[in-house]
Amino acid sequence: MADKHASEPAAEAPETSDPRATSAERGDATGAADPVSDLQRECDDYYDRWLRKTAEFDNYRKRIERERREQADQAVTDLLLELLSAVDDFDRALTVDAGPGAAAYRKGIELIHTKLHDVLRKYGVRPIEALGEAFDPNLHQAVMHEASPDHREGEVIGELQRGYMIHDRLLRPAMVKVAKA
Repeated sequence: MADKHASEPAAEAPETSDPRATSAERGDATGAADPVSDLQRECDDYYDRWLRKTAEFDNYRKRIERERREQADQAVTDLLLELLSAVDDFDRALTVDAGPGAAAYRKGIELIHTKLHDVLRKYGVRPIEALGEAFDPNLHQAVMHEASPDHREGEVIGELQRGYMIHDRLLRPAMVKVAKA
């Protein structure tokens, strides 16, 4: 049995040569390397590395900027949460009837309370209106359920701690009492 490949004439198309291939890769009989094509290949390799390193650095810079922004946002959020506990204390202080001799102190507390709310508004913090609204687990934290024939099922009937939004994000959920039928 004769070798099938040896009896057929070579009908293959000639290989297209890569201009960047060395003479040894092209199969030159002389074996001498073409210095221009070697330099071109090396230049292309360095250019490719440069492009990759530039892209890596851009990605690094963007990641660092994003992390710094997130860290600053978290610091502001932490500070505002601490400030909200002081606002809650002022809210409670204003609900107490201190008597006629404490009118000047009450006025001072009201001024401080107003300034704190102005600072919160300046940073985009706004209270969540909860009373009379339908319970929303994204905005409210139910801490009590109370049977109430006067209210609809799932209606917020009491606010134990006010909730706040910062721009379009939840800063602190409102702690509420919810009606059940």
